[in-house]
Amino acid sequence: MVYNQFEIWIADLNPQIGSETGKTRPVLIVQTNLLNEVEHSSTIVCPITTKVRNAEFIRIFLDSKKNNMFEDCEIMIDQLRAVDNKRFIKKIGNISSEKIEEVKASLKIVLDLD
Repeated sequence: MVYNQFEIWIADLNPQIGSETGKTRPVLIVQTNLLNEVEHSSTIVCPITTKVRNAEFIRIFLDSKKNNMFEDCEIMIDQLRAVDNKRFIKKIGNISSEKIEEVKASLKIVLDLD
């Protein structure tokens, strides 16, 4: 199966350890398509939560009506992680170009990239 950057998928993030995000939940694929296209065995994602906190730059708000989600939620930029591709269950959709730019900007801040 091929995954694409900025797609939202349901993934099983269990088992969790400590403060890691767990459960079966939506995740946003942030890994470059250069790795996705060669069918790399793991994929870098940001989990998505329905516990909306409005935390500046580490969380990106997704309005349920505009993003094909069941309820309002946030992309957890601060919980960036690689997961094995066997954890992916099904594709939900994509985020808008506006949200893509927000994610890129937040990743630069969290990872201290210029």
